[in-house]
Amino acid sequence: MTKERAIVVMGVSGCGKSTVGRLLADRMGFRFLDADDYHPDANVAKMQSGQPLSDADRAPWLERLVALLEETTADGRGVVMACSALKARYRRKLSSGAVIPRFVFLDGAKDLIAGRMAARPGHFMPVGLLDSQFAALEVPNAAISINIEKPVDAIVAEIEESLLDPAYKY
Repeated sequence: MTKERAIVVMGVSGCGKSTVGRLLADRMGFRFLDADDYHPDANVAKMQSGQPLSDADRAPWLERLVALLEETTADGRGVVMACSALKARYRRKLSSGAVIPRFVFLDGAKDLIAGRMAARPGHFMPVGLLDSQFAALEVPNAAISINIEKPVDAIVAEIEESLLDPAYKY
């Protein structure tokens, strides 16, 4: 078992963060949090209207996520959080509290992700914002990078292996 207490599964909208994060949390006996659940209503409304969020929109949300990482792990149990964390400064912010998460980057082609987004009903993030997600993405250097073209079980197994491998550089 990994020594990590907090893992952030990150990437653009539609890459599978929630699906992968939930399964990873279940397999590790960790709690699962979806950062999207903590966006203020104004952020959700803005995205639903097709407008990307600004850094100012994200600032209070990121503050709340840092606090959640600390609150959720206070009893020693781990947490997996699904969070876009697209920019390096967002990842630095998520790492600024007492709990420093390990990042897992779900990497995939825009056309594959657009197809997945189009197939998911009822999500607040429209496919039209995918270009802005890729434009904002700063591919992390310090993360486990996983290609999402595999089945979810295989993706999670690869993440678990990477977390256990002391030679893995991230």
